[in-house]
Amino acid sequence: MNGYIQVYTGNGKGKTTAAIGLALRAAGAGLNVFIGQFMKLGDYSEINAFRMLSDSIKVEQFGRKRRIGQEMEEADRVCAQKGLDRIKAVIKDERYDLIILDEINYAMGMGLISTDKVIEIIKGRPPDQEIVLTGRDAPGDIIGIADLVTEMRMVKHYYNIGVRSRRGIER
Repeated sequence: MNGYIQVYTGNGKGKTTAAIGLALRAAGAGLNVFIGQFMKLGDYSEINAFRMLSDSIKVEQFGRKRRIGQEMEEADRVCAQKGLDRIKAVIKDERYDLIILDEINYAMGMGLISTDKVIEIIKGRPPDQEIVLTGRDAPGDIIGIADLVTEMRMVKHYYNIGVRSRRGIER
């Protein structure tokens, strides 16, 4: 099987959800999946579901507790860099068929990790490993090396009328 690079980006809802759907599909086909969640730390609903599938899907988080609108700090950069180091080791290990780098586009866009370093790591992967990068504002260089790019575009969103994130739907 050839492994490709997929990117899910854009301002619309559904980037992480699409990647999680792919993880479930891969696990159902007997593939091993690693999900590295950048800029996230917490008990999101998908984490609870993946605990039930821990033989096929492993999830690690590389973030810290944050509030919406909180400015980036050195601790955020340190977490993201540790995450990138971990991803490099996971890719080298070759045990995983699908590696999802959730919110890594956002981490690059915020300057927490180097786009060039991410590209170097991804290009060093085994040829049969599939890599998925999610998050808003995917850098042009990432889009350039990707084999598949999907942009989620917001047409209408209930957040705009004050609906907060709901457990099991947005978180």
